[in-house]
Amino acid sequence: MASPVDPNDVLMTGENSFIRLSLDGGATLSTRASHWRVLWCPAGAGHALFIQSPLTDGGVRIYSDSIAVTRWLQRTIEALLFPAFADTGLPVTGAKFARSGDPRGTAVETVTSVTERILLTWYDCIEPFVLTMAPGTNNRPIGVFSTFFPAKSAQIEMSGRFAPGAPWAEMRGDRQSSSACLAWSETWVKPKG
Repeated sequence: MASPVDPNDVLMTGENSFIRLSLDGGATLSTRASHWRVLWCPAGAGHALFIQSPLTDGGVRIYSDSIAVTRWLQRTIEALLFPAFADTGLPVTGAKFARSGDPRGTAVETVTSVTERILLTWYDCIEPFVLTMAPGTNNRPIGVFSTFFPAKSAQIEMSGRFAPGAPWAEMRGDRQSSSACLAWSETWVKPKG
């Protein structure tokens, strides 16, 4: 009988929702945002938002309520996902994080620092699916399992200004997805030992 337990070691569990916007249907990106809600990792628990957009004058900004978790994410996962977000020399702005809504209507992540208020909004979600990528998939040494809620529509607002562009449709395996997904119940794993 096959074991019901995944053979890998757990690196992190939580969420990593994202929004990628484009002015030309995905040929080029205008804005990229990666929102983490870490329930557990070796550095603790906490939240982080990585964003690169005209709203940030094209540079990368990082907001977090746990610098230790943020630096761990940069070294361990973001280095594989998007190297620009993995620069541990970038400053981290302290912020508070809150969620409202859900994929059946509108889901909003609110990130509030001393000087800024950022709202990441997902809506018009289509059928969810479970993403399963074992270590070694796409030449990555670590793997991930996550429930994706793809959104046909999404926006990012920063202190009253809106990021330009819109998400675009894309396939993940045989499932319809988009460049803006709520990625919940997400667990990253590494080979045992």
